[in-house]
Amino acid sequence: MSYPEPARRPAAVTAAVVLLAVMAVIAVAYAVAGLFVLVSTVDAFRLAAAGGAASPDEIDGVALLVSAWTAAGAVVSLLAGVLLAALAGLVRIGRPGARVATWVVAGLGVVAGCCGCAGLGGMRAFPMQPGDEDRSTVELFAQLSEAYPDWWIPLGAGLSVGQVLGYLVVAILLALPSAASWFRRPVPGLHVPYPPPHPPR
Repeated sequence: MSYPEPARRPAAVTAAVVLLAVMAVIAVAYAVAGLFVLVSTVDAFRLAAAGGAASPDEIDGVALLVSAWTAAGAVVSLLAGVLLAALAGLVRIGRPGARVATWVVAGLGVVAGCCGCAGLGGMRAFPMQPGDEDRSTVELFAQLSEAYPDWWIPLGAGLSVGQVLGYLVVAILLALPSAASWFRRPVPGLHVPYPPPHPPR
């Protein structure tokens, strides 16, 4: 008995799978790098803030805040990497719901990336204007920003832009006619043949 050959995966779907896998690797790598950068950043921040007007409790509070924020971001980035890798696998084998799920994740990723870019742009365009009562707090956050490596914040901004573009490209690739027809193809199930009937005696 001969079986029909499976439909060849379109180049658009293959490109989407590769892009999703690359984005997954980048998300995991960025999360791990963020935890390593956090250690040196907190040490440099404490050293710079020790000679300022802030109290030790204020310094500890900012250090705890940035540590919690970085750890939460690392967890989110790791989960995003796992999700993207899972979507890449499902899209690769042509699961019908994988295309819709990828579109949903891509939409959320575009919104998150745009919010990140807007937040960074807003901080650059409208810097904090300290008053007499919160001057030490603003000074601490300025020292915290200087404690990061010079390449870290531009890298985060670049990845936010790349994230938006990557999700848009994936969504467009999966919306192409070749991808749409491939996902709508009939997928033969596993048919277990019945045993032949016994001849009458």
